[in-house]
Amino acid sequence: MQKIIMSPSRYVQGAGEVSKLPEHVGKFGTSALVLMSGTMMRTKADELKASFEAAGIKFTAEKFNGECSKVEIARLQAIVKAEGCDVVVGIGGGKTLDTAKATAHYEKLPVVIAPSIASTDAPCSALSVIYTEDGVFDEYLVLPKNPEIVVMDTDIIKTAPARLFVAGMGDALATYFEAQATVDSNGTTMSGAHPTRSALALASLCYDILIEDGLKAKLAVEAGTCTPAVENVIEANTYLSGVGFESGGLAACHAIHNGLTVLPECHHMYHGEKVAFGTLVQLVMENRSLDDIEEVIDFCLSVGLPITLGELGCTEPTPEKIMAVAVAAADPGETIHNMPFDVNADTVYAAIMAADALGRLYLCD
Repeated sequence: MQKIIMSPSRYVQGAGEVSKLPEHVGKFGTSALVLMSGTMMRTKADELKASFEAAGIKFTAEKFNGECSKVEIARLQAIVKAEGCDVVVGIGGGKTLDTAKATAHYEKLPVVIAPSIASTDAPCSALSVIYTEDGVFDEYLVLPKNPEIVVMDTDIIKTAPARLFVAGMGDALATYFEAQATVDSNGTTMSGAHPTRSALALASLCYDILIEDGLKAKLAVEAGTCTPAVENVIEANTYLSGVGFESGGLAACHAIHNGLTVLPECHHMYHGEKVAFGTLVQLVMENRSLDDIEEVIDFCLSVGLPITLGELGCTEPTPEKIMAVAVAAADPGETIHNMPFDVNADTVYAAIMAADALGRLYLCD
């Protein structure tokens, strides 16, 4: 039975690390396509251009168009070819980074990742989540390798909106439960292999850090500071969750997220916010103890993660809407089939409605 653990070649976390990007990028090429989120383009492009050119690296900056779609990836591939780029750099949020990774993959180039937020576990993974131009989940693009380097600049991350930081906790919250389900079912990870004990241990540590430091970290970020709790949660959101999900496995939580993308009223919610609700749904599917469920709900309430459909924007969860979510989540190719029991759209529908009822009960307390 093959087991694989995957991770980036190097993970760097600390204050001011983005200023050292030319040093990292210069190990792989002399002409960089630098894909940047709108915020990073406005605040960092000129500074980075000067530092890249001072290091003798051609700097071709492009603003990310908003969706990690096949159209956007093709647009960037054309720029890589036209500019003769030999390395791709992604600076921004999860979709920006996934697009940079996919572009580098198709052009057979190295990729350096520098998140501006700690909102997802995308940075470290050999995976790009592809959406349609309208923001509906399309497919997982499994990549042959992880990024060469992931650079986490805590000076930048601590100034990002706290909601994004909390959304990263929502994404990380699912890691342990999905990895444990995959282990229990002897399922496979995104690499097609089976989970490793190391990945499960990292996933468990990820969960422990969230419970211990999540609220403290949120309050610190809201105050614009970087404390030890913030450092710990950045690592949990990014590295522990990234390696934990990729080498430990995905299950129902992320499949529920993917199902929720069929509802236009949920499109304004962040990835991790929908995954947090998906975690509650998975716990209901597993018939976890009330103590387990309450610990997750209490955590979500403490940091501000959604626990109901209404909080996700679905204020009228009609049977037709929720069944559409359930059908998408239970698609034969979805990770929900890593659960250690048979799953179909009816069981998913029931779990979503029950999880929503539980969430509403605790919101009323």
